[in-house]
Amino acid sequence: MTRPAAGLAAVPRPALLLGLGGLLPFWAGALLPVLRPDLGPALMPALLGYAAVILAFMGAVHWGLAMADPDPAAPWARFGGSVVPPLVAWVALLLPTPGALALFVAAFGLLYAADLRAVAAGWAPAWYPALRRLLTALVVLALLVALLRTVA
Repeated sequence: MTRPAAGLAAVPRPALLLGLGGLLPFWAGALLPVLRPDLGPALMPALLGYAAVILAFMGAVHWGLAMADPDPAAPWARFGGSVVPPLVAWVALLLPTPGALALFVAAFGLLYAADLRAVAAGWAPAWYPALRRLLTALVVLALLVALLRTVA
């Protein structure tokens, strides 16, 4: 079932403000080392750890959506899909920094596609894509800034 698209004005204020607040560690990890290079060695593990936590959190959103599904036949694939983000996050933490950052970029992009599918199927609210588009774009951009720093 397709729902009409909703803009940021339709996003509940707590979801929008808390989501935007959740961007702070991404951008601190991406930009503070530019201003204070001495912080880079300490902030990169923190950035990677935070990316892993948030990716796992986003997988948990899909777990919650699957739990709310009244159809007992539907949840297998949805529960299974919801545990993929934490597994990907764990693998990313085992990689060298550039590979971890690249994997996180890809994972957040793919998770956004899963979010769009959830809304199209009627599992998530119509306002969700507007929020996820903004947050995903800003997360991916921060991770790309950090990646460019590591390979430059």
